[in-house]
Amino acid sequence: MEQPVLKARSPVGQMGSVVAPASAKQPSSAPSPSNTMGPKEVELILVKEHNGVQFTTSTLVSPAGHPHGHGHALGPSHGHTPVPGEERETWGKKIDFLLSVIGFAVDLANVWRFPYLCYKNGGGAFLVPYLFFMVIAGMPLFYMELALGQYNREGAAGVWKICPIFKGVGFTVILISLYVGFYYNVIIAWALFYLFSSFTGELPWVHCNNTWNSPNCSDLWAFNNSLNDTHKSTPAAEYFERGVLHLQDSEGIADLGLPRWQLTSCLAVVIVVLYFSLWKGVKTSGKVVWITATMPYVVLTVLLLRGVTLPGAMDGIKAYLSVDFLRLCEPQVWIDAATQICFSLGVGFGVLIAFSSYNKFSNNCYRDAIITSSINSLTSFFSGFVIFSFLGYMSHKHSVPLDKVATDGPGLVFIIYPEAIATLPGSSVWAVIFFIMLLTLGIDSAMGGMESVITGLMDEFKFLHKHRELFTLFIVVSTFLISLFCVTNGGIYVFTLLDHFAAGTSILFGVLIEAIGIAWFYGVDRFSDDIEEMIGQRPGLYWRLCWKFVSPCFLLFMVVVSFATFNPPNYGTYTFPIWANMIGWCLAISSMTMVPLYAIYKMCTLPGKFCDRLAYAITPEHEHHLVDNGEVRRFTLQHWMVI
Repeated sequence: MEQPVLKARSPVGQMGSVVAPASAKQPSSAPSPSNTMGPKEVELILVKEHNGVQFTTSTLVSPAGHPHGHGHALGPSHGHTPVPGEERETWGKKIDFLLSVIGFAVDLANVWRFPYLCYKNGGGAFLVPYLFFMVIAGMPLFYMELALGQYNREGAAGVWKICPIFKGVGFTVILISLYVGFYYNVIIAWALFYLFSSFTGELPWVHCNNTWNSPNCSDLWAFNNSLNDTHKSTPAAEYFERGVLHLQDSEGIADLGLPRWQLTSCLAVVIVVLYFSLWKGVKTSGKVVWITATMPYVVLTVLLLRGVTLPGAMDGIKAYLSVDFLRLCEPQVWIDAATQICFSLGVGFGVLIAFSSYNKFSNNCYRDAIITSSINSLTSFFSGFVIFSFLGYMSHKHSVPLDKVATDGPGLVFIIYPEAIATLPGSSVWAVIFFIMLLTLGIDSAMGGMESVITGLMDEFKFLHKHRELFTLFIVVSTFLISLFCVTNGGIYVFTLLDHFAAGTSILFGVLIEAIGIAWFYGVDRFSDDIEEMIGQRPGLYWRLCWKFVSPCFLLFMVVVSFATFNPPNYGTYTFPIWANMIGWCLAISSMTMVPLYAIYKMCTLPGKFCDRLAYAITPEHEHHLVDNGEVRRFTLQHWMVI
């Protein structure tokens, strides 16, 4: 614990921006009796700083002659004085925060990715590496980001007042969230298009007699081996690629064409919903998630109850859960599990930091981390029963092996699942229910990504706080304009390129730098002190070891693996040209370069010799007065050895 700094009637100039003048009005976040009685003469006799939280003991000279000695926890100022009367917005209710985090973390990948990985990698045996990586890396990193945002009460960039040289990683994750928004909203637009198309007596992906169908289309009801015939395509597949995407009108990424007005209209609706969910901050978004975060569970339950009654459903579920422990000897199974953990929890997008920054300072972020990360994993597992009950039904209906219908990605939810739904009595109703679920799964995840960008930039550029509505409008409209490339005839190629490069290696790199900055440079012991201040309980040795050693090693391994196993993107048989791959790499590198570029900028703008600049750059801003006195904790061996 840091030694208290004793000051008696210290001039403001000496204290910098650590404490306000005696005659200043107290910030609204720290009310005191003097607020209602006008300014009073205050003699500061003790200012104790602990990891950026100011605890002041003051003597108020009053007519009664007795001092009001009171310790004020002003919250983590990290070197800046709060503007009088300015108070950071907080969640209306605790449940708003929990639903927002769950809604963001539980997204479309929980439905289309995890169940397929589980089936492909040994069924129930896949849960062994999945849970292993969840415990040693997923939960610790999730906990770390929630605590980081809540303590510092800033967005992804602002929190790096704890180690200024690492501020670039804040801009890295903000950029990644922005890039993901360029194409993620398009998935929601597809789901909305399908939803509108489902309000009909006969679903449009049932037969081959539509204007968009090709001679290769084989009617769903007319043949049994359609899914096994590489020269044939189902009505559902042709509806997605030819009826919705109009892929037949494009020869590749160099031939995009104009935006399709139908998909553009759906995308505009999505953008409008996002704007009015975010424009007033967490007070509005916290209410929207009551629907978007809970609806998927209702729909998944309804679909499961319907799915298990279908012929062949139990065969599908058995295949999903079948245990093959021999598969655990294959490295790819462990790599798949590690990759799924990295991306399913939503760590590294800056969203968890942004959401938790609106929490009350004393909120129990440890409990929140355990609850929300566990719900995310349980949702993935639960959705597998829903998916494989229908896949087993499809396998039974077409008399083909399950692996012929089992797939992942957009093909599962926009081709295979709609095809299965089309065979049910009352298919239009089931289609509407299913696509409402996809919409709600996507909307709150998109809201999280946008909030990360908005909060991160607003906290960095304070003048934007007064113009949140306009700034939110600027962000969502910019996202909409770039997303138009994804709703052209060749838009699926742009979508695939963005999906492949925007948040792959770059997000693993971002979380790695984040973990190193917090656990090593800021100090895992200091970080633990921060958490103890908030929740009254210091993280156990297990968490500290994970933060300092296990999680960084895990992330470094994942970065190396992602480079070593890199494959150029493709869509079906289409191979992207070299120039398209170069654009993709430029996109990925553009976010990662924020880390070294900002570090260079910081070192160049700080005063003094190189060692002085380095000392300021790696020392929390609220401790710069210690650097002035030659006390640089990070230049001592003890700082690096302590856990």
